[in-house]
Amino acid sequence: MDDIRNAILSGDYAAVADLPVPETYQGMVVRADEVGMFDGLETRDKDPRKSLHLQDVPTPELGPGEAIVAVMASAINYNTVWTSIFEPVSTFSFLERYGKYSSLTKKHDQPFHVVGSDLSGVVLRTGAAVRSVKPGDRVVAHCLNVELTHPDGHDDSMLDPEQRIWGFETNYGGLGELALVKANQLMPKPAHLTWEEAAASGLVHSTAYRQLVSANGANMKQGDVVLIWGAAGGLGSYATQLVLNGGGIPVCVVSSPRKAELVRSMGAELVIDRSAEGFRFWSDEHTQDQREWKRFGGLVRDLTGGEDPDIVFEHPGRETFGASVYVARRGGTIVTCASTSGYEHVYDNRHLWMRLKRIVGTHFANYREAWEANRLIAKGMVHPTLSTVYGLDEIGHAVGEVHANRHDGKVGVLCLAPQPDLGVTDPTTRERHLPQLTRFHV
Repeated sequence: MDDIRNAILSGDYAAVADLPVPETYQGMVVRADEVGMFDGLETRDKDPRKSLHLQDVPTPELGPGEAIVAVMASAINYNTVWTSIFEPVSTFSFLERYGKYSSLTKKHDQPFHVVGSDLSGVVLRTGAAVRSVKPGDRVVAHCLNVELTHPDGHDDSMLDPEQRIWGFETNYGGLGELALVKANQLMPKPAHLTWEEAAASGLVHSTAYRQLVSANGANMKQGDVVLIWGAAGGLGSYATQLVLNGGGIPVCVVSSPRKAELVRSMGAELVIDRSAEGFRFWSDEHTQDQREWKRFGGLVRDLTGGEDPDIVFEHPGRETFGASVYVARRGGTIVTCASTSGYEHVYDNRHLWMRLKRIVGTHFANYREAWEANRLIAKGMVHPTLSTVYGLDEIGHAVGEVHANRHDGKVGVLCLAPQPDLGVTDPTTRERHLPQLTRFHV
């Protein structure tokens, strides 16, 4: 592995094609024999540091249409939190099902699961029939794994019944020294970014792009008022930038004064600090307080000059969903994914049906949407919102921080990269965007 790392660090990217691929590599895994380790504990008490292990894993056999990538950097997403606490189900059920799909996918069904749904790195090897990338290419990955053998996937690949999220519903994800991907997951690495910056955007930015900009989501237009929950987090920070760049008006909801300052530094002017306002949408575990919905909606109107949100960007789920349906304007859209605070959404349907609102569910992005989102990064129109960067051996702690919502923006991970701030091949563009890049390093 040292030879591969040294070739990449020296800038001799093409040389990796002549180097042997190691038989094993270090990957961050959960183990099938530990899926019951948190039984009986509340979600908040499940500790990813206990379930995530850095260990040697065998390098998977390369199949047609696939690529093995030397991972320079990766990032933490909430799906790794779910994997690490075995909620809502163990991901080994995904691997078992995928392993039965074909002889090619059988290798994914293992007693270990290498996690992670982001990467930046260098292509080491490609399988038969791969034409889009070659060894030595500097790439980032989006996390859509799709077979495209079903007609439903050819209009929108996210509707394919064999659509999966790489590193969550498949094995050999991005939190390791190597990763196995389909070649059609790979996109050019933005040349002005470091390895860790480039790895930060793939999943969350593409998700936010589909959710807000795409016709498959809210189809945002200029002038739309967009309420963004968790606007300083990994998903919300990209949503904030997309709204601003698209001519919309973001109303950013955050949970601390520090996070309020972060979204203001992005250019947002309308900010609600939930902690300062003391909003409690649930009076007890089973009862929502509609007076709090009304108070929240009144504050939104105060900020916007009397306008309700055209779009509500929803991802917390259970905690906020009732309020989201209430505050959306007549005929407005609540676009939802993730549900990090719980999957069972409770809302008053009168506020939906009588005011002709609609709820749109979105999930990650198709290849075209991911490509367009990456293009915005490459052009410096959207910037990575990177906060802390950890090493491979610190991933358990990093995932725990995300689980407890003690993070801002995206949390990066160095894999083969020995230190931050490496991998820039276009310093001129970087210098032009350095003020924004510095500001978005939160």
